[in-house]
Amino acid sequence: MATIKLSQAFVDLMKKKHLDQKTLLLITDDGGGRYSLQGGACSIGTKFTLIVLDQPDSDYQVKLENDAGLDLYTSDYDMIFFASGLAMDFQNRAISIKDDAHAYLDGSVRIANGADVLAAFKKGIMVSDATC
Repeated sequence: MATIKLSQAFVDLMKKKHLDQKTLLLITDDGGGRYSLQGGACSIGTKFTLIVLDQPDSDYQVKLENDAGLDLYTSDYDMIFFASGLAMDFQNRAISIKDDAHAYLDGSVRIANGADVLAAFKKGIMVSDATC
């Protein structure tokens, strides 16, 4: 079973943004996934995004169990980048993610609406034209 520790500050942020009742995907934002906003080879395993959905996505079936009861998932692919002790926090107006192997995986995890991301991609709009 995959688990994640969520700080109270992170949980409070999710509640403040009314995301505590949504399905959330924790993705590696490396340009390879359906919802990946940025990336390329240079960002593999260093950029992460929380994707907000109204319902689960069958490509993201790994449930990240947490004490807050948030509906949080990832994929088998994304799990490659996580060691035990996975944790998310919210400090200094930024979401961070770490695990036991990495004191710091990403200090600026993004939040994006999954439907908006897919609609933008359909129109050819990307976060940035830059790649690695």
